[in-house]
Amino acid sequence: MAEVLATMVVGPLVSMVKEKASSYLLDQYKVMEGMDKQHEVLKRKLLHIMDVMIDAEEQAAAKREGAKAWLEKVRKVTYQANDVLDEFKYEALRRKAKEEGRYKDLSMDVIKLFPTHNRIIFRYRMANKLRMILQEIDDLIKEMNGFRFMFKPGSPEPINYLRQNNSVIVDPVNIAKESRAREMKDVVDRLLAQASSSDPTVIPVVGMGGLGKTTLAQLIYNDPEIKKHFQLRLWVCVSDNFEVDSVADRILKENGCKPTGCSALEKLQNAVSGKRYLLVLDDVWNRDEHKWERLKSYLQHGGSGSSVLTTTRDEAVAKLMMGKTEGAYKLESLGAYFIEKIIKTRAFSSKEEEWPGELVKMVGQVAKRCAGSPLAATALGSLLRTKTTEEEWKSVLRRSSIWDEENKILPVLKLSYNGLPSHMRQCFAFCAMFPKDYEIDVEMLIQLWMANGFILEKQGERPEITGKNIFVELAARSFFQDVKGIPFQFNHTEVSRITCKIHDLMHDVTMDSMGNECATIATKLSKSEDFPYSACHLFLSVNRAETILNASLAKGSPTFQTLIFGGKKPGRGFQKLSNCSSVRALKVQQSSFLRLKYLHHLRYLDLSKSDIEALPEDISILYHLQTLDLSNCADLQRLPKELKYLTSLRHLYTHGCRKLKSMPGGLGHLTSLQTLACFIADTDSGCSNVRELQDLDLGGRLELRQLENVTGANGAQAAGLGNKKKLTKLELIWTDGDQEAQNNNHKEVVQGLKPHDGLKVLGIYSCGSSTFPTWMDILNGMVELKLSGCKKLEKLPALWQLPALEILHLKGLESLHCLCSGATTAVIFQKLKVLTLVEMPNVEAWLDTDVVQGEETIFPKVEKLEIHECGSLTALPKAASVITESSGGVDTKRRSAFPALRNRTLFSLNMFDRWEVVEGTLVEGVTFPRLEELYILSCASLATLPIGSLLVEQSFGGAETVCCRSAFPALRKLELSGLSALERWGAVEGTPGEKVTFPLLEELKINVCPKLTDLPEAPKLSELAISARGHGQQISLQAASRCIPSLSRLRLDVSPDDTETILLHVSRNAIKNSPWQL
Repeated sequence: MAEVLATMVVGPLVSMVKEKASSYLLDQYKVMEGMDKQHEVLKRKLLHIMDVMIDAEEQAAAKREGAKAWLEKVRKVTYQANDVLDEFKYEALRRKAKEEGRYKDLSMDVIKLFPTHNRIIFRYRMANKLRMILQEIDDLIKEMNGFRFMFKPGSPEPINYLRQNNSVIVDPVNIAKESRAREMKDVVDRLLAQASSSDPTVIPVVGMGGLGKTTLAQLIYNDPEIKKHFQLRLWVCVSDNFEVDSVADRILKENGCKPTGCSALEKLQNAVSGKRYLLVLDDVWNRDEHKWERLKSYLQHGGSGSSVLTTTRDEAVAKLMMGKTEGAYKLESLGAYFIEKIIKTRAFSSKEEEWPGELVKMVGQVAKRCAGSPLAATALGSLLRTKTTEEEWKSVLRRSSIWDEENKILPVLKLSYNGLPSHMRQCFAFCAMFPKDYEIDVEMLIQLWMANGFILEKQGERPEITGKNIFVELAARSFFQDVKGIPFQFNHTEVSRITCKIHDLMHDVTMDSMGNECATIATKLSKSEDFPYSACHLFLSVNRAETILNASLAKGSPTFQTLIFGGKKPGRGFQKLSNCSSVRALKVQQSSFLRLKYLHHLRYLDLSKSDIEALPEDISILYHLQTLDLSNCADLQRLPKELKYLTSLRHLYTHGCRKLKSMPGGLGHLTSLQTLACFIADTDSGCSNVRELQDLDLGGRLELRQLENVTGANGAQAAGLGNKKKLTKLELIWTDGDQEAQNNNHKEVVQGLKPHDGLKVLGIYSCGSSTFPTWMDILNGMVELKLSGCKKLEKLPALWQLPALEILHLKGLESLHCLCSGATTAVIFQKLKVLTLVEMPNVEAWLDTDVVQGEETIFPKVEKLEIHECGSLTALPKAASVITESSGGVDTKRRSAFPALRNRTLFSLNMFDRWEVVEGTLVEGVTFPRLEELYILSCASLATLPIGSLLVEQSFGGAETVCCRSAFPALRKLELSGLSALERWGAVEGTPGEKVTFPLLEELKINVCPKLTDLPEAPKLSELAISARGHGQQISLQAASRCIPSLSRLRLDVSPDDTETILLHVSRNAIKNSPWQL
């Protein structure tokens, strides 16, 4: 059976070169003067080749070797022609700059950097290059005629799923939950059943590629029962690289773990030590038993019931990791019902009654070709969405090689890929340069597409929008997966970055299409011959990448279009990089070797996180440059004076450059600029002020620094922030220490910096105004607000009425006394989910009125609350009656100020001594019904935890059921530290027949609480830590042992005298599965 090949991508390259040959710039500035005839011949012959390109690509995909070799020649010549036409375009831009008088501003040192100024020499040199290109094209056309290629129309422009109907794309996770419910329950039950096992349990999920192993693992990982059962959950995708130290390092980094230790393995051991953990190792291929045993030895130190869940295609890997031949969970093919459901949701509209009957009848036949693979069903269904007739569907089914036993579902994926429009195939095939399982930044990817000319220009549409639509379409067809948002630095909701991955089978498709055009070097090459000399797009993620690259460049000048260094920061030995004159996109964390005047084709330059102190002035002649990323260059002190002449620049990233103190003058000339991540105002001559922003159509994030250098409301209004409708995040930053003398000016400036009312995220730092402008009250689209270091602010705007606000961070507001002023309605903070109050010593009230307190819950949806160093705050807001319910036959009012709260931290609140402003009665009580984690640290006045309003029935150690009172019915983790006055677990002792209880508490840490003498009723408590060395501790486990029947781990760090008191008459047998830890 003939193998399906992914179609080579050459047609879009030819189309791109043809468009460049037709550029108006070439005619306007007469850069092809004297070559008019050759110019017309070039355009005509490129059209001739384009006419047969689809047929040629299809014949190459059908394994016609001659057609494939011819396409390779076309690709090579096209890249050469692209370089030549870009040189003409660059010369046109140079002449345009000179015509506009920019040479008058340039120093002679910069002028000398231009490749040439003599038009006669330029014309002679370029005419020779053009003549050689035309000769090679002539040869290609002669050869082409021998193949008798035919004209064929291209694939239709796809319907953009999300633009057409948001409900068309069914969430694959929801389908997986339904279709894999039995498998999910089986694995979850097996994991939960290992709770008493002292050694980590290994459960491999085995199945062929595309069955949804990773999706199943994700569902298990995020299952509520799993989240509750495991104290620590870790995830890492292993793929081909199972170097043990590297895997350990990635486990820590990708899960935000920062334990102590020398090596990565020691840190991993410390991270899991004593905790019941779940570690998911996704996509494992390693068959080296020694590597697995080495990693496993460091995982042995977890708590009882720890587990390792792995996914793999290889049954031998599963047996190796389990240490036995039975027990792996074999994932079977998805049933026909669900395969058909996936195809229908992809191939048809969302309204079932509109589905064409004749096509619905064919879905069963299509499903059989998918072999139970949801990935294949998604890809094939997406392809069929562009086929609207029965004959078109039959044509797809007639492809004899749509399925074969040897290659499983790969032919289906290639068929889906071949059905894409050519420019979309080119964009996706480019991703072959990234390593498998690489997390791709979507914004970067779109900018790389632009830099390489892959995005077709559309009238009235920015190329970024076109690129985004291409990405959305490809993601909707499952060419991209694991699409997720990365939050802004201080937020939890709005995202600043979107990343994605490519399924390894889809990655195989890209490699099949691109051949040697894209390459990744992730391991040290054994010999120089292994270097991919024919690669145009190269990703290096290996140590000493500069040595490898220099060795290859010494043997010639490869036509690199894209060079990305994705590993460790390279050394300073890139002597030969200037030889890569054809490079369009370059990402590297080292700049001392750059000779930018030789890289004048550059469109994309990423020097982020490098140690650069100043950019060379010759960057100002890179007239093609579209993206310049200097983010997080901690040593960067200045930008080139002539930056304003980069007229093609669209994205400039300078955030995180803390030593940068000014912006060069004339940035307002960069009228193509779409992104300016950070702007620094200055008053020195030759520097830009915010007026330069007025005519720039900026979007995304914008950080304005050194705003003390802006004078008055008029100076601030000149920035025109209200007209920048594409801005999503705005940060306004004054230099700390300038507040005392500049109060009035700060007030006027912040008033004049009014953004559009659809802004999502706002941050204001070190502003010296005592009040904030009223425009903050009408930011109805704002999701997150951070106010920090505004020491003179006395009153907050009416933030409580903002309808979309979900996250509120307040820090260092030293003059603020009340959180919510002027509230006239019971509807307060109705959508707020995260509230952080830090370093506000004078805040003493939640509200300045009693009108709404106790009538309505003022924080109905807050899930996370952190209060740090607010020394005057004495209590939480008064709880409101939320619900009346029956529990254990007793009617009880549940009262809560935070009914949705899940995580709370109270730190260094010296005056905090009450749980609500006005304490409730014993009958009413107060409760935090959803609170799962509570941390109370250094609150010296707090003497008691609250009395609960919720009555629950509880049984302890086989005794008869008693009625217990709980303020924390869902609490699983409690830490009490530095509470010198705390002496009771409830506001008063329970009434006769009642006890104070924590029914679900699993982990309790008590540190320096000397007045506590007992423990609460905690039937599920498994881990207890008591620390009070040198402070005295009177808790006796003898009296408490009946209250904590499930204890399995005890840690004590107390003085020897206290140890005897605590352990009196408690035998080791009371502690299950774990020795005493003193």
